Amino acid sequence: MKVLWFSNTSCAAFCNDKLKGTGGWMVSLDRAIQEYVELHVVFHYPYKKEPFKVGKTTYYPVYAGNIIWNSIKNRFHKTVIDRQFLSEYKQIINRVNPDVIHIHGTENSYHRILEFSNIPPVVISIQGNLTVYAHKYLSGFHQDYLNEKIGVLTWKSVLLGRNTYKESYISLKRRALIEVEDMLKARYIIGRTDWDKRITRILAPKSKYFIGNEILRDSFYSTIWENNSINRKLVVHTTNGNNYYKGFETICHTLKLLQNVGLNVEWRVAGVSVQSDINRITKKLLKADYPKTGLVLMGSLNEDDLVESLKTSHIYVMSSHIENSPNNLCEAMILGMPCVATFAGGTSSMLADKKEGLLVQDGDPWVMAGAILELLNNWNVAQQYGKAARERALARHNKTEIIQGLLNTYKEIVKDTICK
Repeated sequence: MKVLWFSNTSCAAFCNDKLKGTGGWMVSLDRAIQEYVELHVVFHYPYKKEPFKVGKTTYYPVYAGNIIWNSIKNRFHKTVIDRQFLSEYKQIINRVNPDVIHIHGTENSYHRILEFSNIPPVVISIQGNLTVYAHKYLSGFHQDYLNEKIGVLTWKSVLLGRNTYKESYISLKRRALIEVEDMLKARYIIGRTDWDKRITRILAPKSKYFIGNEILRDSFYSTIWENNSINRKLVVHTTNGNNYYKGFETICHTLKLLQNVGLNVEWRVAGVSVQSDINRITKKLLKADYPKTGLVLMGSLNEDDLVESLKTSHIYVMSSHIENSPNNLCEAMILGMPCVATFAGGTSSMLADKKEGLLVQDGDPWVMAGAILELLNNWNVAQQYGKAARERALARHNKTEIIQGLLNTYKEIVKDTICK
């Protein structure tokens, strides 16, 4: 079977074995499924490059324009990717002539290809959802903070301009409108949670829904959390991002509350550095409630360093105001860590409350602090939660079953199209 992916990342095209940041699960899926299908991958790239092959996958970089020139243009006229690359997409589709097209995520405008009538069947995987994310964008903050600048002040930022969160928010809403328009045309959807299934019954009412779980990075399958003892200091870990809706302000407020009751806590946050915009803005928001000690901002970590931090922590906390199936939580679960997560989006499909961890209301630092204390004061129970979470995650992220499930989905879509 010949499969054409449209991806927000370059998958395994340029990656090293140990990655920093997000998208590692796409690398894992690329490497695994190329053994069973003839795989082709389209992605945007800031340099001109001919199609090339790595392993058994063929990659098609779509030149998105010079980074500097695009930045200068965006200083005066903010644009979003819409139909600008449709002709390139069409050429690649005709060149590959795939049996099925798989669009990973609705964050980009790849789904504009649904305007073409004479293309193979298209299935869309739900990663996040811009429509709901735009709705939840300011959770934890308020309108005044939309005017905050993004990025540090440098000679380059002076030349090219610095976006505000308001401009980022406007861009998100514009892309959400494109998403809404195209989701109505979607016929096949792949998702993982009750949340994405429910929202696509509204946003894509004519679509058929398939379940497709995600492969995690290799190190997480072979590592088991065994940090059983707590001495004088509790170590908490969160993997987060530089967005308002990721709940970084809840982390900081929760840490301060735990310190107020006399607890010695080190709270590590991967994905956020001291220089990150979200840290600067959270200080301004929380004022005296921003912790002066105990907060360790680790920045972007590679796979090995992230695993090591998790192994040497006691509790994992996911603080987001909105998520679908957060891989950061899944990674902590498959290690067997005691977890606290916000009951947001699809997290209740990932982790069962009071069986595999604790779920709490998003944006509530008091209940989050109380949940951490609950695990700490019932440490045997907390460890049992972690063991149950690991069993659940190992089953959910079983590589063989995920690949077989995706292959079956492709076959069913092709068969369904032929029957019609």
